[in-house]
Order: sequence, then structure tokens, then C-alpha cells
Amino acid sequence: MPPFLFFFLLTFSLFVSFTSSLNSDGLSLLALKAAIESDPSHILESWSEFDSTPCHWPGIVCTRDRVTQLSLPNKGLTGYIPSELGLLDSLRRLTLAFNNFSKPIPSHLYNATNLVVLDLSHNSLSGSLSDQIGDLKKLRHLDLSSNALNGSLPNRLTDLTELVGTLNLSYNRFSGEVPPSFGNLPLIVNLDVRHNNLTGKIPQVGSLLNQGPTAFSGNPSLCGFPLQTPCPEAQNPNAFPENPQNPKSLNPNFPGYGGRRESSGRGVAGSATVAVVSSIFAVVGAVSLTVWWFRRKAVVARLEEGKTGKGSPEGESCGELEGQDGKFVVMDEGMNLELEDLLRASAYVVGKSRSGIVYKVVAGRGSSAGASIVAVRRLNDGDATLTFKDFENEIEAIGRVQHPNIVRLRAYYYATDEKLLVTDFIKNGSLHTALHGSPSSCLSPLPWSARLKIAQGAARGLAYIHEFGARKYVHGNIKATKILVDEDFEAYISGFGLGRLGQGAPKLTATSSKKLSSNQNIISSVMGPSISSPSVMYLAPEVREFGGKYTQKCDVYSFGMVLLQLLSGRLENDGKGLEWLVRKAFEEERPLTEVIDPALVPEIYAKKQVVSMFHIALNCTELDPELRPRMRTVSESLDRIKSE
Repeated sequence: MPPFLFFFLLTFSLFVSFTSSLNSDGLSLLALKAAIESDPSHILESWSEFDSTPCHWPGIVCTRDRVTQLSLPNKGLTGYIPSELGLLDSLRRLTLAFNNFSKPIPSHLYNATNLVVLDLSHNSLSGSLSDQIGDLKKLRHLDLSSNALNGSLPNRLTDLTELVGTLNLSYNRFSGEVPPSFGNLPLIVNLDVRHNNLTGKIPQVGSLLNQGPTAFSGNPSLCGFPLQTPCPEAQNPNAFPENPQNPKSLNPNFPGYGGRRESSGRGVAGSATVAVVSSIFAVVGAVSLTVWWFRRKAVVARLEEGKTGKGSPEGESCGELEGQDGKFVVMDEGMNLELEDLLRASAYVVGKSRSGIVYKVVAGRGSSAGASIVAVRRLNDGDATLTFKDFENEIEAIGRVQHPNIVRLRAYYYATDEKLLVTDFIKNGSLHTALHGSPSSCLSPLPWSARLKIAQGAARGLAYIHEFGARKYVHGNIKATKILVDEDFEAYISGFGLGRLGQGAPKLTATSSKKLSSNQNIISSVMGPSISSPSVMYLAPEVREFGGKYTQKCDVYSFGMVLLQLLSGRLENDGKGLEWLVRKAFEEERPLTEVIDPALVPEIYAKKQVVSMFHIALNCTELDPELRPRMRTVSESLDRIKSE
């Protein structure tokens, strides 16, 4: 660098330091203001270099005087994204969706490695996507849809191992092939690369096999499963490696693809059961390789049935459908679903998790108003070795736990290689979605009255699980995604018993239960030592750090973390942990605004109620499990908080 230029920059920086008291985060944000050509909403007018901190600026959220959130969606801004935003090393959420930002995404932006949410969708960004995006190791939500990005898909997107929800790259101009490395994306991630210029065969590897056809639609030169467009080398059905045994099974109109019932009052051919269940999923359009396999199995079963002369004229609708291949059992007599309804059902993927895939199934005759809507969860078998009798015992134990704040089990299907649970469908999704939404959504923040109602309902449901019958059950995976919320903000505990059904653990459904110690709760017969592991932030320290067994007091700890999320609105741990952060703030008598969700600050009337819930949450998250209250006590304490 020439000496005169160095001297000029040094002089300029000294001038800025003497004329402005604004901190470094504020100066980086002013670079964004300078890059804006048009600000029709005038939201940036109050961003001033004469302020000492940017924390009170519109669109900015801070923690301990550091910028952690920059959110300016749908403001009509025109300009470009400056490199200086990469200097915001505490930034966790960057949302600039629905504006008119252009030019390439600066590579220096990826220096903001604490980003958890990055939403730049619905702009006019161009250029290629740098491999440096893989440096954002903490990223959980990424939405770059509806831009003009081009070039190939970066292989390093698979380095984003914390991603959840949808990786949305749709409606751009990406070209080239889908990288085989995309098969390494987490199973629970939905890939969306619709309407690009991608070419070639979709790799048949890893999590790519779990993507539906809509994930790849709008790419005319893309071929292979799950699209209906065969690749040139696979025009001959016998050339499909996915179906070497029965190529005709790919055609749902193949003769014999239908259902017949046995005349028995209690049963019908198991192959009819497979047709019923497979028809639910076939309408998704081959959502995954598993669904394709399900359909193949149904056709093979039909052919075998025709050869052996099985089947009989149609009879009455039954509660149980069983045969050599599987068994379908309706547990709730009030479930208004018949076989014909299931055969005509429409199904949509609504969620994925380590325990399996969840579908929304719309079935019924007549108008849509009279249709029945249920959720169908296909369980991942993992290393499961449960026999049908074991599975049936576990399911019956789960089905007996009925409460207004627990998702009700309506029916189930069991076969050696397929296990399905039919439950109520809760319209508005999970508490996690209600609190944080998706990166591209702009949901209204939950008001205090709704948060209190959700906490009270969830506590009642969990307390009921803990106190049901003679056995002391444990849920084992309480977190925000396992608490569902309807349109009236009623809460429903979901996922009870999934750990036992998805793992091949020794059966523990004996009438006697084993006590862990004189002071510990009894482990559930349904949820024994094979409880599915919840997210780390929800794990009680005695389990997380010392590998102890899961007890009801562990559920209490997890529920306390849910309460802290409700109160703080935080996505995940900060520093040493959310519980540590809140406890320290209370011990040091810091302002409540340091830990509370900013959306709750205007509700001044609720301050005493908010503080009361904070104290309940801190009691639930005590390090010593013996100091944590029982869920019944937690529920009663929450019920004493009255929402105004």
C-alpha cells in the first residue's frame, strides 16, 4: 500500500473515531444504509452515526449491546448487500426477504459465522453462490429462493449439518447436476430446488431418496426418481435398479391393484390392508423410495392373492384388518374413516424427524367440509426387533393415555417392515413454528395470553402422562417441536411412546416396575431405557453430562426449557446455555428486557405474570433433580397465573 494512502486511511479513521461515538456494529450497519438507493418506508432514517449504539434502531435486536438480529423484510428496499455485514460477529438472524437487493451475495458475509437464520429470499440477487457458505456451521434455516442466483450448487452446503426445515434454493437460475453429496444432508431437511436449470439424473443416495417430486419440479432437463421423467438410459423398465424384481409394480393400474375383504367379522386379507395404507401415500407422487416400495409390495401381494384364490365378496367395515402381511387396527370407534375413504385419500408430507415421516391425510366422502383429516406417521424401524405382540402391547398402553392436551392415537398398522400410527391432525403445527415461524414467513409474535395458555395446557398433558395409572410414565422427548398448537392456542403433547416403538429395546410391559432409587421416579413401561434422545438443550444435566437414566424429573427439566423458550423467544442456547443466562440475570437483578422476548415488552400489564413463569421455569431447571417440582405442582403453579 502506498504510504500516502495508508496515511489517508489512518487520518480518516481517527477523524471518524473523534466525530462518532457509534460502536463497530453500528458502523457496519451504516454501511448497509449507505448501500440503499431507495427506502420508501423510511425505516432507516433514524439510523444515525451520532448514536452510541444501534440497539434501538428499527429492525435491530441486541444482546449485551451486540447486534444479534437484523430483520428488514418487505420494506421495499433497493440496493445491495455490503461486505461490512460480515463484521457483525454476534449476528444470529439476518432477514432481508421481500425487498429488491441486487448484485452478488458478498463472500465476506459468510464471516458472520454465528448466523442461525439467513433469509435473503424474494430479491434480485445474482451471481454464483460461494463455497464459503459452508463456513456458517451454526446455520439452521437457509432461504435464498426467488432470486437470480446462477452457477452450480455448492457442494459445501452439506457442511451445514445443523439445518432443519427446508433448504430453499427454488426459483433461481442454478445449473448443472444435483451434487451426490446432497445425499448427506440431514434426513429431516426438505430440499427445494424447484424451477432452476438443473440437468442430469437425480442421485439415488442418502436423504435425496426421501425428497418428494415437488422438490425437483420445474427443471425440464432433470430426470430420475422421484420425478416421473425417466432418464435416457432407463427407458426400459427393467433397467431401473430401484425395482429389479417387479417392474410392473411401478404402474398403479396393473391388474390386481385393488382391495378385497374377507367375510370374517374381525379380519380381512392382509394384502388389502397394504393396499389401503399404500393408497394413502401413493397420491403423494412417490414421495420417497419407501413409498415406492410400499406400492410394489401391495401389487406383489395382489398377484399372490390371485394365484391362491384368496378373497371374498365385500363385507362389513371392520375394526381390525389382518393377514399374513400385516394388521390394521382402529383403536377409536369414533374415527370416521372407512376403507373406501382411505383408498381415495390425499396425503401430504408435513414433517420429518428421526422417528419417521409425518403425512397429513385427507379422507372422506362427499364435500371437503365432511372430510376427515388425520396425521399418519411412518415409523423408522432403526434396529427395531419388536414382535407384533410386543408392538401391540406398547400401542395399547399408549392408546390408554387419553387427555384433552395429548394427541390422541386413533389407529395403527403393523407389518414386519412397515409400522404406521394414525393420530389427530393438529392444524397449526408445533410450538416451535408458532414462536419462530419459518425463515420466509412473517408470523405475528405470540401474545402473552397465548403463551400462558399453551404453557398451562402442555403442563396438564405432561402431568397426566406422569400420573397415569399405577405406572409412572416418562415422555422422554419434551421440546418445542413436540408440543402442537391449534387455532385456539390449545396445546397438545405429541410423540409419547415413539422411542419404544422405534427401537428394538427389551420389552418392559410387565405389571411390576423397577425403581431406580428410593428418591427417583419409576421408569415408564412404554418409555423405558430406549427413550429417543431429545435435542441437547432440552436434556437434563444428569443425562447429558453423566449418562444417567431418564426419569420424570428429566421431563420436568425439558419442560422448564420449553418455558424459557416461550418467555425469551430464543431459538437455542446462547453461550453457556439459556438456563444459565436467565438464572444469572435474575441473580444479578438485571433488567427483565435482557432475557424476555422483545415482542412481550409492550405488554407491561403482564410483567408480574411473566416473572412468575420465569421462576417456575428456573425451578424446573434446577441442576439437582431432587429440587425440581413434580409436573402436577408445575401445572398447578401455572394455572394460578391468570392472564388478563
